[in-house]
Amino acid sequence: MTDWVNPLRDKRDKRMPRIAGPCGIVIFGVTGDLSRKKLMPAIYDLANRGLLPPSFSLIGFARRDWADEDFGQVVYEAVKKHARTPFRQEVWDRLSEGFRFVQGTFDDDAAFGRLAETLEKLDAERGTGGNHVFYLSIPPNAFQQVCEQLQKSGLANPQEGRWSRVVIEKPFGHDLQSAQELNEVVNSVFPEESVFRIDHYLGKETVQNILALRFANELYEPIWNNNYVDSVQITMAEDIGLGGRGGYYDGVGAARDVIQNHLLQLLALTAMEEPVSFGPKELQIEKIKVFSATRPMQPLNETTARGQYASGWQGSEKVVGLLEEEGFSKDSKTETYAAIALEVDTRRWAGVPFFLRTGKRLGRRVTEIALIFKRAPHLPFDKTMTEELGQNALVIRVQPDEGITTRFGSKVPGSAMEVRDVNMDFSYGSAFAEDSPEAYERLILDVLLGEPSLFPVNREVELSWEILDPVLDYWAAHGKPEAYESGTWGPASADEMLHRMGREWRRP
Repeated sequence: MTDWVNPLRDKRDKRMPRIAGPCGIVIFGVTGDLSRKKLMPAIYDLANRGLLPPSFSLIGFARRDWADEDFGQVVYEAVKKHARTPFRQEVWDRLSEGFRFVQGTFDDDAAFGRLAETLEKLDAERGTGGNHVFYLSIPPNAFQQVCEQLQKSGLANPQEGRWSRVVIEKPFGHDLQSAQELNEVVNSVFPEESVFRIDHYLGKETVQNILALRFANELYEPIWNNNYVDSVQITMAEDIGLGGRGGYYDGVGAARDVIQNHLLQLLALTAMEEPVSFGPKELQIEKIKVFSATRPMQPLNETTARGQYASGWQGSEKVVGLLEEEGFSKDSKTETYAAIALEVDTRRWAGVPFFLRTGKRLGRRVTEIALIFKRAPHLPFDKTMTEELGQNALVIRVQPDEGITTRFGSKVPGSAMEVRDVNMDFSYGSAFAEDSPEAYERLILDVLLGEPSLFPVNREVELSWEILDPVLDYWAAHGKPEAYESGTWGPASADEMLHRMGREWRRP
């Protein structure tokens, strides 16, 4: 089945957006926060931008005793509250015609039979073409049961000329062994080319811009290596605590929740070699090469740090510590802050440490990639001229305030030769009239189009666990995380980790 293309548009112009062909999405876990806050609004926003086919259908599957109209009201409320684009009644009326709801549980064969009948009717009545996406917005321990039910009901095995695809939300396993078992379960039902593992960070415009910055410009690539780069820092900091997520988060922790997927994917895009093209296979090949060459720096007691937030002040608000949050035991060893040092053993990056850190209840919400450059010799300058000069840096701001900052030295106005740091900024918000699409919009559309470039494959997932597992094993055997005050930038051990290597963390 080929994608529907507006015949009035020049097919040769790659700038024109691609519109999905006839299809529908089934969301399992449709009553959850992810569905209400991200998936339903993203689907409406795609429709509002004209990127969904007229026949598009959305099917919810859950235990609730809802009629189609009840489900439609739930979608309506989610869209009104969370959609990025303005609400337009004519768009809503057209989209909502394709809403259906199927009541059932994952162990209910009859419910999956009703789901198959519903999809068959939609194919006939609305022309969805037998093309279906099954979005598993559910806990990983339910993946096997749902996949087996989809296979048993015939929904995972479409007729020739039609397709079925499955979308899996992270976490992709708990460690290497569980990830391999999960991959085996999913691939026993869906071939790998039909499996889309969602990492929403890869849908962000600024993350994709890493490739444009590096490979569309001659300015940066010649210095993007160990001849000039001293170290790389990749940070994802949050200023919020766990709130009501304690039941999910306890036993998972910051490293599994963020480093294994988001931050290692950012590392791969930063460190990879130029692909032959931006096709999915070519991108995956280069990322897999990076992961295969990446390992934790040793010894782990000096190159890793972890912590738990304690009570403190988050801005003007007094907040409680992790162990006072609902759902956590007083002796929990789950970390809310994790920092690790990695080495990438390639010709380009040998000797350059990659520092990855993530945490909750930190100083502010920010995600960034910072290339810190080596110091210049400063031969013509005496020490007083450059004592306020730091290291040059190139910082890619992923969120918020998306853009790129270059930090370099400039002479201070006056009669003396004094050099200080200054910043040169590029901001998406001021440089482009268009708003960046929300990450889930881009990723959902790519699933409908069968475009897998932004989705990690089996090997990427397994290699990322191979990188992280030694750190997790070491932490499991060595005591509890260190406490750090909410509103600060993490535990003292994280600062000491960098000081031992003659470096310090950026303060975004």
